[in-house]
Amino acid sequence: MTAPVFDAVIHAPGRLQICAMLSAADEVEFSVARDGIGVSDSVMSKHVKQLEEAGHVKLRKAAFAGRQRTWLSLTAEGRKAFAGHVAELTRLAGLAGISV
Repeated sequence: MTAPVFDAVIHAPGRLQICAMLSAADEVEFSVARDGIGVSDSVMSKHVKQLEEAGHVKLRKAAFAGRQRTWLSLTAEGRKAFAGHVAELTRLAGLAGISV
């Protein structure tokens, strides 16, 4: 298990949702993730860029059904950071007496 570490990049609600979604899959198409968290293309792009710059997310672009598509996936570092962040949130919830 990863040592609990709070990650300020992951913590923003949209980025936390993106990481949660990506943690459950090998990769997720940009539009599916965008629709899943209910934001615009530009907001999603900003979140993805921050996660990518932190080394948490990688992008794969390819043509699919005649259109350019982008797929997102967590890097090994991103999976470790997300697991640590969730562990720290769980620890903090326990301090507050909240059962998770």
